[in-house]
Amino acid sequence: MAADWWSIEILNARTSAARWRDAHAESLIESAVTNGALSWEWYAHSWGVVFEVRFGEERQWESWRGLPGTVAALDAAPDPVNGLLVHRGHGGASGDRSPRRPRITPSAGAVVLPEPETGESLVEVTALP
Repeated sequence: MAADWWSIEILNARTSAARWRDAHAESLIESAVTNGALSWEWYAHSWGVVFEVRFGEERQWESWRGLPGTVAALDAAPDPVNGLLVHRGHGGASGDRSPRRPRITPSAGAVVLPEPETGESLVEVTALP
């Protein structure tokens, strides 16, 4: 299996996610590295913080995720029920760093539709009986 990125997103709540990061970043990084993490990154956003970590094997991630220190840090999130997202892949709405190009209108969008024939009778649906 190729190395996979995993993301932990912490959303702001009554306390800021940045404060949570200040309190737990060092222990999370240390335990991740000592348990086989290949690399890690922190990202700050207006809505919270994202900790991305890459392990060579999924079992290493699962082992690190189950450590008491990792569980305690995640339980200490500002809102551990609605403000904690843990998932595979990059987090924080990451995407391409360059803006999307406008799409070209399909050629079918330029086709002229035929006008209704003048001999057709139209029914007035808004008229009252």
